[in-house]
Amino acid sequence: MFEWLMDPNAWIGLMTLTVLEIVLGIDNIVFLSIVVSKLPEHQREKARKIGLTLAMGIRLLLLASISWVMSLTTPWITLFGMELTGRDLILMGGGLFLIGKASTEIHHSIEVHEEKKVTATTFGAALIQILLLDVIFSLDSVITAVGLVEELTVMMIAVVIAVGVMMWAAKPISDFVERHPSVKMLALSFLILVGFMLLIEGFGVHVPKGYIYFAMAFSLGVEMLNLLRRKKLAERVK
Repeated sequence: MFEWLMDPNAWIGLMTLTVLEIVLGIDNIVFLSIVVSKLPEHQREKARKIGLTLAMGIRLLLLASISWVMSLTTPWITLFGMELTGRDLILMGGGLFLIGKASTEIHHSIEVHEEKKVTATTFGAALIQILLLDVIFSLDSVITAVGLVEELTVMMIAVVIAVGVMMWAAKPISDFVERHPSVKMLALSFLILVGFMLLIEGFGVHVPKGYIYFAMAFSLGVEMLNLLRRKKLAERVK
């Protein structure tokens, strides 16, 4: 069971998979930040911890049921001459959900005045939304893990480390997004982009995730420059 401890390739695989899991977890944190921001202040930290614990639990459960997960990559139905697997259907559903959720939040941000803003969800409803997206992101994460390493223990350790990093980063990221409306709008736009990517991947069109994450990082970098500029201008006015 622990023979891999003496294998340098296993350690390289562990480090690579851990980094990849953290990168894939960015989507999770952004969505979590948006959903949690709709809750009362005293419930947000609890929702973050439960949401990320669920994410880790689902990932570990899927890894333990790896043969079932891989069965999702075989065709289930044929639609308009196209064979669709269980994974395809889940990705399509998740993509549509993300696009719908992010679009609704953008509409509310534009149409609803800040002084009239009210809590838009309950604790239970927030957890259900987080759980649904945890399943989508976890499925993609697990299939990626299986393609990188063969040792189940290595996969599970990588997942635990990655979720630990996500738990540490979730609150600062959530607070930052909440303090800056323009960053929140950018985060919602990211979710639409990720939702669209999931949707077209469900139809068999593979989009290298590196392109998506580069676009997100570039956009965020530009927004950071805008925030810095606004801060400098505010200091000059004073």
